[in-house]
Amino acid sequence: MTPSRSRRYAYAIHPLHAVMLAGALALFLGAALSDFAYFRSYEIQWQNFASWLIVGGLVFSAVALLFALFDLRGAVRTRGAVIYALVVAAMWVVGFFNALMHARDAWASMPGGLVMSLIVVVLALVATFMGFSTARTGELK
Repeated sequence: MTPSRSRRYAYAIHPLHAVMLAGALALFLGAALSDFAYFRSYEIQWQNFASWLIVGGLVFSAVALLFALFDLRGAVRTRGAVIYALVVAAMWVVGFFNALMHARDAWASMPGGLVMSLIVVVLALVATFMGFSTARTGELK
């Protein structure tokens, strides 16, 4: 009997979802780098840059969270999709508290703001990896 190849494609995320997820990662990473620059130089403008980058990251991650929640209501609800939605939700919540931390006086936002920015970047990396890691390979029968 000849082996037949059946294609089984994983569910890929929507292109706009991918752009929002990658944009959130870039903005949160920029905020963490701005926080690090402020931590090293105490130039207040770096803290202002970080605040604006966090707001942009929150907007992008909110759209990505909406996409993740809409994916959960679909017929293909897997454990990975639920974990992905929880990671994106955690990224948004920690990012929101990071924005509140940065709303304080610039001197009072350190080092807590830098630590929270690093946590948000790690969550964004995990969410981006989970969002883009879909196996698109066929299997032999």
